[in-house]
Amino acid sequence: MNKKVGVVTGSSKGIGKAIAITFAKSGEYLAVVTNARKLQEAQTVSDEIRTLGCNSIPIEADISKEEDCIRLIEETIKNYNRIDVLVNNAGVQQDIPLEETTVDLWQKILAVDLTGPFICCREAVKHMEKQQDPTGGCIINITSVHQLIPKPHYIPYATSKAGVEMMTKTLASELAKSNIRANAVAPGAIETPMNILLDENEIARHKTLMQIPMGRIGRAEEVANAVEFLASDKASYITGTTLYVDGGMTLYPSFQYSVH
Repeated sequence: MNKKVGVVTGSSKGIGKAIAITFAKSGEYLAVVTNARKLQEAQTVSDEIRTLGCNSIPIEADISKEEDCIRLIEETIKNYNRIDVLVNNAGVQQDIPLEETTVDLWQKILAVDLTGPFICCREAVKHMEKQQDPTGGCIINITSVHQLIPKPHYIPYATSKAGVEMMTKTLASELAKSNIRANAVAPGAIETPMNILLDENEIARHKTLMQIPMGRIGRAEEVANAVEFLASDKASYITGTTLYVDGGMTLYPSFQYSVH
C-alpha cells in the first residue's frame, strides 16, 4: 500500500492539530502537511509529527486569501509530488447580533469558512485527477452541527457551514467518476480554544450540556478519529455524506421533548 500525503488546514491547535497527529500515528501517511497563519505555530506541530516517524512540513498560509490557498497546495506538490487527502479545517466565528453584523465581517468569515475550502478543493483536485491513482483522492470538510442547527448571533458562521455541506455533496457527485471522495465531519461542542467560553462560563457550559444527550463535551481526538476513518480505505465506498461527532446534539430537540 502506497503511503499517503495529507494536508490539514488550520492545524496548529484544536481539532486541526488532533487530526494531523492522528494521521501521523496511523502509519498510513508518508507526510502530513500542517498549516497556520503563523509559520512557527505550524512548525511546532510538524516537529511533533516528525517525532512520530512521519514526515511533515509547515506551510504558512491565510485560508481567506486565494493566493495563499493556491500556494499551500503547490508547495505540497513541490515537496511530495502528490496530494491524497485534503482536510479543510480552518475556521472562524464571532458572537454578534444580526443588526451589528457588517458586510466586512460577513465576508471575512465566509472567506475563511466557505471560500477558502472551495479554493483548496479546486486546487487539490487538479492534482488528484492527474495522479490517476486507483485509490483516488479524498476531501474532508470540517463543518459543524450548525450546518443543521441554527445558531443565533452567528449568522455568517452557520450560513458558511450550511454552504460547505452542499459544496461537499456537489463535489462528491461531480468527482465520483475520478474516484475522488468528498465527505464532511460535523463536530458538536468540543473542548478546543474556539470554545473556551465553555470553560470560562459555567452557565454557558451547563446550557450546552443540557443540549447533549450524552451529557459531556467532546474531545478533539474524537473528531480526529472520525476524520481518520473517512480518509482511510475502510471508507472507500463512502462519499457525499456528513458524519456528525456531537454526542447526539443534533437530536436534542426530540430528545428533550421525549423525556419531559
